[in-house]
Amino acid sequence: MSVAEYLAGERDSDVRHEYVDGQVYAMAGASDRHNRIALNIASRLNEHLVNDEREAFVSDMKIKVEEALYYYPDVVVRATRPAAMRTFGLNRA
Repeated sequence: MSVAEYLAGERDSDVRHEYVDGQVYAMAGASDRHNRIALNIASRLNEHLVNDEREAFVSDMKIKVEEALYYYPDVVVRATRPAAMRTFGLNRA
């Protein structure tokens, strides 16, 4: 599957998918414990970044790591926003 096909399908999908070198993998639902851990990490990061240019994001942010690699990390901090880096909200491309 091409990146363009993946992004088009992701726009209309109710299920999130990660894309790795042409392969698409459906994301499994997370447990309560998993969500609590991610929320605690994100909360601590957010407290630390209050007066900072960096930003913390959680779960539904699709991240383009490289041309053929897209993930939905549980927590991510964006330090800078170079032109080559794009983040995608759920169901947006």
